Amino acid sequence: MFNDAFFVAVGFGLFVVLLGYLGVHKTLGKSLDERGLKIQAELDEAKRLREEAASVLASYEKKRAEAEAEAQAIVAQARAEAEDLAKEAAVRMEEFIARRTQQAESKIAAAEAQAALDVRAAAADAAVKAAEVVLSAEAKGATGEALVAKGIADLKALMH
Repeated sequence: MFNDAFFVAVGFGLFVVLLGYLGVHKTLGKSLDERGLKIQAELDEAKRLREEAASVLASYEKKRAEAEAEAQAIVAQARAEAEDLAKEAAVRMEEFIARRTQQAESKIAAAEAQAALDVRAAAADAAVKAAEVVLSAEAKGATGEALVAKGIADLKALMH
């Protein structure tokens, strides 16, 4: 009747009663509750950190989008300024070419006018010399010389 299993069962029963008497079940429950609260606090902290990371990520995404928009605006502004500079350079080049053309035309006109004056002066000198030779040969004496000198002076005055 009293075999080994009986003594094991009685020992186990006494052990459980002893544990109950000492309040081990309360200590175990309290320990499990504390561990549960600790795990819950860690989960809450992890949730808070995840939300904080999400807000930081959203903030950086927003900053990145703003930076991209600003970069696009800068590129657009630089393109517009480059186009304006190119247009301005083209206008300046056209003005420079027009100015140089006008200067060249003015120099050509002045050279033509000077050449015409030089030709007239040369023609006048040649005419004076020819008249002097012709009149010297035909008009002799003091009266002829006076007449030739007066005619030459008058002719020079008219031509210049």
